Amino acid sequence: MTSPAPVLPRATVVICVYTEKRWDDIVAAVGSVAAQDVRAAEVLVVVDHNPALLERARAEFGAGSDGHVRVLANAHRQGLSGARNTAVAAASGDVVVFLDDDAAARPGWLRALLTPYADPDVVAVGGVAHPRFPDTRPGLLPTGGSSADATGELDWVVGCTYTGQPTERAEVRNLMGCNMSVRREVFARVGGFAEDLGRIGRNPLGCEETELCIRIRQTYRRMGRDARVVFEPAAQVDHRVSGDRVRWAYLRRRSWSEGLSKAAVSRLVGSDDALSTERAYVATVLPGAVARELRAGRPTSALAIVTALTATAAGYLRGRLPGATAAVRLPAADGAPTALATNRTGGV
Repeated sequence: MTSPAPVLPRATVVICVYTEKRWDDIVAAVGSVAAQDVRAAEVLVVVDHNPALLERARAEFGAGSDGHVRVLANAHRQGLSGARNTAVAAASGDVVVFLDDDAAARPGWLRALLTPYADPDVVAVGGVAHPRFPDTRPGLLPTGGSSADATGELDWVVGCTYTGQPTERAEVRNLMGCNMSVRREVFARVGGFAEDLGRIGRNPLGCEETELCIRIRQTYRRMGRDARVVFEPAAQVDHRVSGDRVRWAYLRRRSWSEGLSKAAVSRLVGSDDALSTERAYVATVLPGAVARELRAGRPTSALAIVTALTATAAGYLRGRLPGATAAVRLPAADGAPTALATNRTGGV
């Protein structure tokens, strides 16, 4: 006798958008959610302070009579974190799922993302993001594999799953924002995304998901409760990489910004939690990749890895200087920002 299929939680899928230049991507993202074998309770398209895009999105997605897709204006601070917080406040699902506006979900994505929530200790689940480049994979984002879905050590630069992350379902420190989900009740306990972190337009600052996941664990630990953050490789999306993100200038700028953001997160949640994953990555994954690229006669790719590491370290050191990250505030459980203690100056 076969066991009955688990009852999946109701999901609110959130797609935050900010520019009409990604219109085709936005339509594809919404369509990929509609094509899932599990129907989301609702889809929220949140427009980040762009009246023209808001009007266009409402005309495109708001015409349905069932109200399954709702288009909202960002009611908070401009930026991805503010848009996400707007969605969290409006969501009705048990789980809030975040999909990037330039990502398209593969078949089975939503079911795979929701299945681990059968464990009541699981508070957040994320999945794989495969980069889809304008052409072939560029040399400055090397990979040790040959398949179209092979990961590279620097794929985090373009917001995708990178070499060193689990290949089977596993508990992790944090998730990547283009393909992640969180129990809605968690936000009431720990607050939303820190709006002093996160991208604004083309600014590649990030780490708001890292900070949130760490804050969730720390808060639940203080409550004497377990909180599992799970990486589920079966939940897969294709993440389009624009041409401007496969250039050396972007690699350096994105890596520098990552270092700054990590410095801010370290001040917010402590360096032990903020850098635990990065220490192992730098000590084991990157040296092996440099050696592999040199053996293969690809010095440019080896240089890209060294460049990314150097720029990230420089950004981190800059962010640790007094006053360099003095504006970050953590959101309170009710969504209002809270000032940090005087010995915790942080921010980007």
